[in-house]
Amino acid sequence: MKILEVDELANIKSAKKRILVNETKAARNKSIKSKVKTCVKKVETAVANKDAAVAADALKTAIREINKAGSKGVYHKNTCARKISRLTKAVNEIA
Repeated sequence: MKILEVDELANIKSAKKRILVNETKAARNKSIKSKVKTCVKKVETAVANKDAAVAADALKTAIREINKAGSKGVYHKNTCARKISRLTKAVNEIA
């Protein structure tokens, strides 16, 4: 997913490497964030349909994915806590 060639931006070898490494990390972070968003959406859909059993299962999966993202440094720990808290609150309201 290179937008520009590395040679066009940087002249120094270490700068070229940083560009490549940053692209790799950005792709990884994007993948992890996408997975978290999908899990969150599944919980919210189940809550909207007032399906407590499905919502509880989806919540478990979402919490696991959010915590993984937090441990890998994709999200700040407080962001993870906030997301988990809001999802748990929503699921508990329909249960």
